[in-house]
Formats: sequence, structure tokens, C-alpha cells
Amino acid sequence: MQQESSAHLRKVLGVVGTSGSGKTTLLEFLIARLAARGLKVNVVKHSHHDLELEPPQKDSARLRMAGAAEVMVASPFRVAIIRELRGAPEPTLEEQLARLSPADLTLLEGFKSYPIDKLEVYRAEQGRPPLYPLDPHVVAVASDQPRPADLLPGTVWLDLNAPNEVLAWLLAHVEKKNAPQA
Repeated sequence: MQQESSAHLRKVLGVVGTSGSGKTTLLEFLIARLAARGLKVNVVKHSHHDLELEPPQKDSARLRMAGAAEVMVASPFRVAIIRELRGAPEPTLEEQLARLSPADLTLLEGFKSYPIDKLEVYRAEQGRPPLYPLDPHVVAVASDQPRPADLLPGTVWLDLNAPNEVLAWLLAHVEKKNAPQA
């Protein structure tokens, strides 16, 4: 089981950065290009806020509020499962990933504290310090700033304004991570 979990995590990349840094815009670009190449990409978006995924008057919301542990809403176009935690702890990242269908790559938006490979989207104008100097799991930074002289060895610096450069790095990173492990 540990080997399966480890293999599963090789196909995961966190995309982190402050709010307003451009994470979602970059993810939209990357996902569209990866999907156009025939790759199946899953996304897990973490939020610290409560989620309202359906209007309160909809049948699915009414059934959930009545006490259902999970409600699946299914149509010919999409399927969604809404699970009420009702005080239970948030599922671990591994548990969340296990619920997804297999994919060539799963991108995580958020999950800053998890020990997984991460691509940081960094803009100095946000006024917050970057994560990469203190997080050894940040393997690449996409920024609109010049490469700093004190960048940790092995950390890749990418031009956020050249998203095809970020895509090329991502494709190479996925290929390297998915190569058979000795």
C-alpha cells in the first residue's frame, strides 16, 4: 500500500502562492494545454472557507441539510459528491486523492504545508514574502521578478509572463517524476 501511495504522489504537484498572485490564471492555461495534449489532469482546490456549492433551496442541499452524510448529484454532464464532515476532521490529502479517478497529473491549489513538490507563483507586488526560501519542497518558482542571486540550488526560476516556459518545465517535471523508480 505504501508503494501505491508513493507512486500516486509522484503524479501530484502543488501550486502555491498568495491570493491574487495568478495561481488560477496559470492553472487554467496549464490545464487547457495539458488536456489538449490528451493528458488527464485532476485538480484539488483547497479552501479555508466554507463551501456553498448549491443553492440552499435545491433538492440536493435540502437532503444534505436533512442529515445525509453524502449526496451525489449526477447528470449526463457531470457528477458531484458533497460530503458533510459534521465535526469530523478534514480528510487527509491522501484520502482526498484516493477519491479521484486515475490521472496523468493531479494539480493541487493550496496545501502549502504538505511535503510535496510545489510550484510557487510569486509576485513581489503582493507585499508578502515568498515561500521558496523556507520551503525545500518548492521545486520551481514562476515569477514576474528577476531570478534572485540567493536562489537555493536545484530550484528552477520561471518567467510567469511566459506561460509556455512554465508548461515546458511542467511537462519535463511530470515525465521525470513518472519515470520508473529504481
